[in-house]
Formats: sequence, C-alpha cells, structure tokens
Amino acid sequence: MIIFPAIDLKDGKAVRLSKGDFNKVDIFSNNPWEVAKEFEKKGAEWIHMVDLDGAKDGENKNLDVIKKIRETVDIKLQLGGGIRTIETAELLLDLGIDRIILGTAAIENPELLKTLVNKYGEKIAVSVDEKNGKAATKGWVEESNMDAFELCETLKKIGVKTIIYTDISKDGMMAGPNFKAYEKINRLGVDVIASGGVSTTKDVDILKKENIYGAIIGKALYLGNIKLEEVL
Repeated sequence: MIIFPAIDLKDGKAVRLSKGDFNKVDIFSNNPWEVAKEFEKKGAEWIHMVDLDGAKDGENKNLDVIKKIRETVDIKLQLGGGIRTIETAELLLDLGIDRIILGTAAIENPELLKTLVNKYGEKIAVSVDEKNGKAATKGWVEESNMDAFELCETLKKIGVKTIIYTDISKDGMMAGPNFKAYEKINRLGVDVIASGGVSTTKDVDILKKENIYGAIIGKALYLGNIKLEEVL
C-alpha cells in the first residue's frame, strides 16, 4: 500500500481544514516546500497535494508554490483542486506533476474527463468526495444530486484507474475512516486511495489488510499521531 502524506495549499501556505470547512483552517507551515522536503527525507515515495483555493474558485492561485515544491523534491506528486480545463491539466502535467486529480470537472464536464483519460491514461485520477451519500463539488462547498458510489461505477466505465475517495464527515476529525466505503469501491477493480479520517497506525493496518491501493494521511502527521517513517 502506498502512503501519501498530504499537503493542502491555501493562500500559499500548508493548511488543514476540518470537514472541509474553509472557516476552520489550521496553518501548519508558511513554506510548504519545506514540508514536502521533510516528507521526502522520511522516505515518502509520493506526496498528495490539494490546491484548496483552486478547488473552491477554479483558479490556480498556488501555482508558484506548486512549482517550488516540484523543484524541491524528486519524488512523485499528485495534485488536485481547480483542474477544470484541458489547458490547466496540460500546464500541470508539463510542470512535472505525475498525476492530476479531477473533482468537480468529473461531475460537471464528463467529456473533459474522457478526453484527458484517453490522452493521459493513468496520469488522470478522480476525487470522489462524499457528503451524505452524494458527491460534493467545488471544494466540498456544494452537494450534487449524484450518488457517490454510482459515480465511482461510471468512472470505472470511462477508464479511470485511480479514485481518491473521501467521506467529508471524517476528514480532519481524527475519528477513523469509512472502511466500508473503501471495501465497496475496491471491489469495482479500481485503485482506491483512502482519504479522510486516517488518524492512527491501526487505521493504516486495516486498510492494508483490505488490500487498499493507497492511504492519504494529513492532520495525523502534522499533530504527531502518526509517524510517517513508522507507517512507511
């Protein structure tokens, strides 16, 4: 299983939100590239990044920081948040981002998703963010009418290989993930990355036993509840 330490970017800083609430922001570092370098030193093979400003507004306000992170580390980077056009997708891939993650666009513009999957294959992932059983959009601010699991089934048919699945009610709450959801999606035959609520080494152990492809760990690392080198 791949461990993805997380860096959430807002206003150029590394932050964490609670339940995706933009009014509940904890700032962990003013220099996110230093956080990335520390993850690399501890042995991480991937880093998961989210441009929160991009996710909410659809604009890449953290591009300079993203570039600096790419220049600072030699490990793989995946990035989501605000990728809603072919131009933005290609810009980020040209910067050296190894995998880009579509969220809102996958729901609102499935033709864009199909085009990118056909062109870039496994470099395209989709983030499915569940809120009350429905898929949320625009940085979790809006709730769609689409059933989150049915969306995962549709993504598989389109050819998406990797799905990052978040139960928003669990995110940043340090209360454990939604294991049942990950097991269910895993049976579809896609690579599932568990996100939201992974807060103890026991959580990681359970996900590994369930043969989940990856786990994103954010707040638990910053608070010291999980030591990255230990889970790696």
